[in-house]
Amino acid sequence: MGKTLNDLRAGCPVKFVVLDDDPTGTQTVHDVTVITDWEEDSIRSGFSSKDSLFFILTNSRALTEEETEALHRTIGRRVEKVSEEMGIPYLFISRSDSTLRGHYPLETEVLQETVKADGEILIPFFLEGGRLTIDDVQYVRQGGKLVPAGETEFAKDKTFGYASSDLKLWVEEKSKGRTKASDVVSLRKEDGEDAIEEKLMGAHGFSKFVVNASSYEDLEVFAVAFFRALSCGKRFIIRSAASIVKVLGGISDIPYLRREDIASPENTNGGIVLIGSHVNRTTEQLAELLRLESVTGIEFNQHRVLEEGGLEDEVEKAVKKAEELISQGRDVAVYTRRQRLDVPGSQLKVSTTISDALVQVIARLKVRPSFVVAKGGITSSDVATKALRIRRATVMGQAAAGIPVWRSGEESKFPGLAYVIFPGNVGEADTLRKVVESLSNN
Repeated sequence: MGKTLNDLRAGCPVKFVVLDDDPTGTQTVHDVTVITDWEEDSIRSGFSSKDSLFFILTNSRALTEEETEALHRTIGRRVEKVSEEMGIPYLFISRSDSTLRGHYPLETEVLQETVKADGEILIPFFLEGGRLTIDDVQYVRQGGKLVPAGETEFAKDKTFGYASSDLKLWVEEKSKGRTKASDVVSLRKEDGEDAIEEKLMGAHGFSKFVVNASSYEDLEVFAVAFFRALSCGKRFIIRSAASIVKVLGGISDIPYLRREDIASPENTNGGIVLIGSHVNRTTEQLAELLRLESVTGIEFNQHRVLEEGGLEDEVEKAVKKAEELISQGRDVAVYTRRQRLDVPGSQLKVSTTISDALVQVIARLKVRPSFVVAKGGITSSDVATKALRIRRATVMGQAAAGIPVWRSGEESKFPGLAYVIFPGNVGEADTLRKVVESLSNN
């Protein structure tokens, strides 16, 4: 009888280094380490952890192509150096958006310069967010229906837009034809573990694979074949959403966290929710949140980026009002004006300027809130690193499906704070309201 998945995991010496292009990649794990810089000492601490994996938050989705390339080249070289020093083999998981937005294929191609992997495996399946891969097509669950990703609002992203829902065609599209769809290999549970392993063993010259999955069982069949291929000396880079991280790391299921698990009982102050995401689901969730009598809304008018000193004025007003209410035990929601501001030719730069200003609301708080919720990938990353000054955190678990909670490190602005990372495109209309209700003192 062949080895089980648990046997294969236990016998695998590889440390999985998860490069997360925003903090939402910890959506499926608990009791693992996240580091928010890539200094060699920090990477060394990740390799020294007892777990089979650790996360490095790159926030690369908020960076330009040039910045992303330089960052991944630096991380690749430093991880390789630490791995050699400590004698611990590693494998990169390039964790990105389940709706296919991000710097692809740039990030994995830069890592490949160091890793020299035999193949790249695409796994955007993310069950908790309703993202399924069926017959090589990436689907997004919307209103009870499965919609091809290329037909959703995510495919119209100003920076990372695309046309193809079929992942083979998507690879060809994103690589500008350097990789042909016909050269991408499909992996399916129906093939069986032996056939999947045989396909993986045939990887060479950075072959491309697509994993089809609509359940965790599908991922587990793939994982058995994958670990077998690793044990035979094959090397890969994985480009994925969050679900495969849980499977490869052997992360168990735990109940969703409650207030008593997260918040400090002696802190009677209110909490703060910061909302930067503009996807339709976030706007629906904000409307539901503001129905709570315990929550006061504070609109942040990001359109004032076009005025000299406009954003600074918005920050000052928001901080003053938030501190007053939080001190009174009230919860506050600071949210960007729902009308998007599109600036052709400089959208990423303008978005970054607005994000930098928005997170200053938390950076300048002198009153410790009982919790912080950040809504949106770029927003949550900037809150973690720029506002809360987190360098090392522990993933406690999830507040709801796909919504991770971190415990901030001792070096941070508010040590031991419960920090809830709420992706912009995750949850139902009432999920944000329910999460805040579960955390609130009110």
